[in-house]
Amino acid sequence: MFGLSEIAILLIVVIVVFGAKKLPELARNAGKATRILKSEARAMKAEKEAPQNPAGVRVRPGGAEGNTANGPGSGAPQA
Repeated sequence: MFGLSEIAILLIVVIVVFGAKKLPELARNAGKATRILKSEARAMKAEKEAPQNPAGVRVRPGGAEGNTANGPGSGAPQA
C-alpha cells in the first residue's frame, strides 16, 4: 500500500499544512470520531440481531396473567 517514504512525506505535508500545534487536537478529534463510529456500528448490529416485534406492541414481562380484556389500561369501565 504505502511505503515508509510515502508516509514520511505525507506526515511532513500534514505538519506544514496544519502546524505542529494543531496536530494533537486533530488526532484527539479523529480518535473521538472513530470511537463514536464504532459504538454506533455496534449499536446498529445489536439492533439488527435483536428479535424484533413487528407490531410495535410492548410485551409485558410475566406472561399472560396480566393480559385480560377488561384489565387496567384496556379502556373498559372498571367496577
